[in-house]
Amino acid sequence: MKKIRSYIETITEVNDKDWAFFSSKLQKKSFQKKKIITDIGQIENHISFVEKGIVRQLIPKTEEEDITFGFSFENEFISAYDSFLTQTPSQYQLETLAETTLLSISFSDLQEVYQHTQIGNLIGRLVAERLFILKSNRAYSLLNDSAEQRYLNLFTERPNLIKEIPLKYIASYIGVTPQSLSRIRKQIT
Repeated sequence: MKKIRSYIETITEVNDKDWAFFSSKLQKKSFQKKKIITDIGQIENHISFVEKGIVRQLIPKTEEEDITFGFSFENEFISAYDSFLTQTPSQYQLETLAETTLLSISFSDLQEVYQHTQIGNLIGRLVAERLFILKSNRAYSLLNDSAEQRYLNLFTERPNLIKEIPLKYIASYIGVTPQSLSRIRKQIT
């Protein structure tokens, strides 16, 4: 619980009363590696804070191939957020890439936090803004940067991604084949 409070307090100060109410709504969930947290067609009912582990967002295409379009690491939030907000079926999956522990809050409990705390709405808005900026920057990069530049950006923006994620997922994330990623890596070194 300390990690999520520390993260939230990087956004705004939280009084003990609001923290007690919010933290009482959190559920700790543990998953083994390669487990689906949210599946396609399932309505996302939780937004979660990654206490430990790695989660990827993907669209499965075949047994051997899928499209990876996002990752969340320790001290970051994860959700099929569009499904969570609209309470409609998810169009993609969330899958663990390592043993993962999440602190999750349900949609209905989060609405209570918004209604009954002084800072709930502020935190919700600021977290949503951070998620939007990440997605916006990613979309811009996919449209304007070369594959080599997108790979190089990972070193500065998400260095843990390069170290901990299989290369085939990184290739998919930057929009190239694993073979193209190998060529990019050889050119850089």
